Amino acid sequence: MSAAMATLLRRSLRPLRAFRGHPRPAADVPLRATSHGAGLLYPEHIPTSLVQKALLAAGSAGMALYDPYRHDMVAVLGETTGYRTLKVLRDQMRRDPEGAQILQERPRISLATLDLGKLRSLPEDSFGREYLRFLDVNRVSPDTRAPTRFVDDEELAYVIQRYREVHDMVHTLLGMPTNILGEIVVKWFEAVQTGLPMCILSALFGPIQLSAQSLQVLVSELIPWAVQNGRRAPCVLNLYYERRWEQPLRALREELGITEPPRRIEGLA
Repeated sequence: MSAAMATLLRRSLRPLRAFRGHPRPAADVPLRATSHGAGLLYPEHIPTSLVQKALLAAGSAGMALYDPYRHDMVAVLGETTGYRTLKVLRDQMRRDPEGAQILQERPRISLATLDLGKLRSLPEDSFGREYLRFLDVNRVSPDTRAPTRFVDDEELAYVIQRYREVHDMVHTLLGMPTNILGEIVVKWFEAVQTGLPMCILSALFGPIQLSAQSLQVLVSELIPWAVQNGRRAPCVLNLYYERRWEQPLRALREELGITEPPRRIEGLA
């Protein structure tokens, strides 16, 4: 199945090879509606037809289900299937004061924009210190988030880029690790929060790879918890995380209506 899906992706991307030479923009540069030539709406934009988007969606879905750690395929799936949902999320942000400010200022989250020294100096229980601890313990970096390419609207491209860049902060809020079970729990929360098809597919099909013990815990405890918190919390895209570093994590959770997870899941897979 992997070879077939890879062939499908190669075929769908064949007309787009001319765009591969474009340099990758700095991760601290906001996406803006400026002219980038050749019909491009933002630096990494690759214009695609509906047929190409359908092929990309099918191929990336198969690859992502086959290997959930193919984050590049998950990214392509999100961009090619989420246009209508992204408009709904964009409108939610416009109606919220904090969300509207984020859309206006276009902050980016990367090693270039984060002051790691400041985060390390914060109190132990602060959101910023706990976020940094999450990065260290799980050995992840904010610079690994793929740039948006296939969304044909620069503002919506920023919305999905922002969604990707705050993903690790959602992990921190929920207290979830980056193992498969933790990622599935976060996807259930994000599916309820955003309605993105990519999140829904990951939440539904991700558990296929779990052990029987982990699946039982997921279904009986973690999914109900994630769904309940996703429904109760305001849209996490409307949170200006960069201005909440000093806030105690417990207080931020209480503000958002997010409760402690029902159990620690680091030992489950």
